[in-house]
Amino acid sequence: MAFNTESGMLHCDSCGRSDDIEKMAGGRTSGGEVTFDMDGEDERIAGEAFERDYEDTSTEDEPGSHNTFEGDEAHQYHCNNCGAVLITDSQTTATTCSFCGAGVALGDRLSGSLAPAKVIPFSISKEQAQAAFVKWCRKGLLTPKDFMTGDRIKNITGLYVPFWLYDINGRGEAEAICTRVRTYTRGDWIYTQTKYYAVYRKVDLNYLRIPVDASKKMDDALMDKLEPYDYNNLKDFNIPYLVGYIAEKYDFDGNQLLPRVKDRVASYVDSYIRSTITGYSTVSIQRKDINLRQKKADYTLMPVWMVCYDYKKAEHNFAMNGQTGKIVGKPPLSPGKVASWFFGISGISFIVLRVLTAVLGGA
Repeated sequence: MAFNTESGMLHCDSCGRSDDIEKMAGGRTSGGEVTFDMDGEDERIAGEAFERDYEDTSTEDEPGSHNTFEGDEAHQYHCNNCGAVLITDSQTTATTCSFCGAGVALGDRLSGSLAPAKVIPFSISKEQAQAAFVKWCRKGLLTPKDFMTGDRIKNITGLYVPFWLYDINGRGEAEAICTRVRTYTRGDWIYTQTKYYAVYRKVDLNYLRIPVDASKKMDDALMDKLEPYDYNNLKDFNIPYLVGYIAEKYDFDGNQLLPRVKDRVASYVDSYIRSTITGYSTVSIQRKDINLRQKKADYTLMPVWMVCYDYKKAEHNFAMNGQTGKIVGKPPLSPGKVASWFFGISGISFIVLRVLTAVLGGA
């Protein structure tokens, strides 16, 4: 049986049977909402402890969520060339590395090893991914003509990339001195009036499903460009989702990546607090406290089609979001097209400047 991207079920081409993976796994639902509480009385500055007025007063990080592989349901392969570790179900055989193309060796079975808690299944089949990539190649304005044919795909691999999805609670408290300045004239005198305001803000924010790439091999900037993913199709992980695909084993656990995601969320909380202090001529922050707490962290697999394109004896790698079809990567540039574009823009700019000079000089 193989995973069918159109139906989202396991399907047997021989007998026509289809099985619902969620029913096989015993599906669970997950969800949440973004909420905040903000005290709008600017004059209340002192006299309240930071821990007060929050629905959940805990400051400890909650543990991450993951499963374990059982029996002989998953295998791992090792690439001796680039060091990648790939995971497949027991029925799928990996012969080459998805990253460098070198041969891989079968390693130990993964019984008891850390398994994902969530997965977003592939929604785009291999045939659809290949057709979409060829169409994308034809849109390159500055790419060589022979590259735009899209007929040099060396291989295309369905890869599940490891991520951690974090739910972070961010609490912030700030005190500021703000001013409103008004200038007016009375008689021969010009007056400037400055009013001072003591401003207080207190917020309680929940940020849900913040993705962080847990792979060393995948470029973080590349993975960021593949976003967003539609989390409405987020499923509880079950090994049949790996049928016909390969998953990369994570390199960083949830605790290792937590400081990075906290730094990211701290900027969100700071930006939100500042956005609530408006209508003043000047704002001077006197005190600011931001406290962040992990409420949840799910080890999750995201679907990516990796496309290896052979062009002029060089391999160019591209990535496609296996759910939305978004493609990212750097195609080769045509020196002739770049030169034509540059001289074309320069020529047009020169003509425009000459026309403007003539018009202004005539005036």
